[in-house]
Amino acid sequence: MESAALSALAAIAACAVLAPLLAEATRRARIPRVIYEILLGVIVGPQLLGWVHSEPVVDGFAELGLAFLIFLAGFEIDVQRVRGAPIKKATIGFGVSLVLGLGSGAVLAWSGFTMGQLIVGLAITTTALGTLLPILQDNDAVSSELGTYTLAIGTLGEFGPIVAVALLLTGDNPGHTAALLALFAALSVGAASLAFRSHPPRALALMRKHLHSTAQLPIRVVVLLLVSLLWVASSLGLDVLLGAFVAGVILRLFTVGEDTHAMDSKLEGIAYGFFIPLFFIVSGTRFDVRSLVEDPSIALRVPIYLGLFLFVRGLPTLLLHGNDLPRRSVWALSLLASTQLPLVVVITEIGLRSGRMRPSDASALVGAALLSVLIFPQFGLALWRKDRASSAAEVGAGTSSDGAGGAAPSLGVGEP
Repeated sequence: MESAALSALAAIAACAVLAPLLAEATRRARIPRVIYEILLGVIVGPQLLGWVHSEPVVDGFAELGLAFLIFLAGFEIDVQRVRGAPIKKATIGFGVSLVLGLGSGAVLAWSGFTMGQLIVGLAITTTALGTLLPILQDNDAVSSELGTYTLAIGTLGEFGPIVAVALLLTGDNPGHTAALLALFAALSVGAASLAFRSHPPRALALMRKHLHSTAQLPIRVVVLLLVSLLWVASSLGLDVLLGAFVAGVILRLFTVGEDTHAMDSKLEGIAYGFFIPLFFIVSGTRFDVRSLVEDPSIALRVPIYLGLFLFVRGLPTLLLHGNDLPRRSVWALSLLASTQLPLVVVITEIGLRSGRMRPSDASALVGAALLSVLIFPQFGLALWRKDRASSAAEVGAGTSSDGAGGAAPSLGVGEP
């Protein structure tokens, strides 16, 4: 390995260590680790310190990190948790968001605001489920109704854009991509039928046997699968995102009970321990921060994109879920649905590589996504906590009234 690549990897590894330390030091501000990873990438990148430049080895690792990110997005989907009304409403909401997003992109392109009509239109339909889950866990909100609806909305906010990107942005043959999508769907159905058999296949039993051994066979199979996907995508001009996502969904179907936690822990160890932070740090090195600082007209685009996040993702959520949660919690859900970052970075990277997006436009869009992660979850969860406190106060008042003897009982939340 060349000296330049080794020095770049050393700088990236240092940033990967520093990011969680900074997140821990500022945990009261609740700034997600991924923001520090991108910002540290900006610092060590060619625009500031110049320690990390584009290198084939580094770029290859970053591609693998992207594959792991999308793979885990698929693996995080808990179909049993969100089935029924939550996933149905999330599907309708994403359909509305897709129309609003593509329409907004068309208007922005027509006005000369951006050249990336599809890029912008698809990017603003996403929801940062992988970023939101740790924030919800830290606030004991994952098991709440808010957490369930957020999981459903985030599932569509990741799956929907990935399918749309595969069909509309990557590859030169949308029909070929659609055929691959149908193949992946068939594989998912077949995998589900095998996973829920009373007597699983011998290969699956072998995988489970070595999940806790030093062989770590399931993890090696996952790495082989993702590297093979990258190789096939590079050789045949296919899309790796859809394959990685569906692979994650299929693996989740095959891991049940205690295996789910074990696989999740091991995959997160290898993915979030090195590959995924490397992807975000390398993305930071490509972030055109100078354009935001030196050109006020580009910086002014950031709040416009931030408002579009609320319009495209927040508004449909607000309208669809008005009767599902208390008033403040519905606003909280709309803010969480509007939180974007990882897929915005992925989609803008595709736009830059394909020449469909200017670096200044990508910087403004990613800058808005960074702000959405900083602002929306904090305000949203503050509103949700107020609703929870109000509900607790009403329950307490009802208990006190009952204990008084002659007073009429107070109506609890949800009573007629």
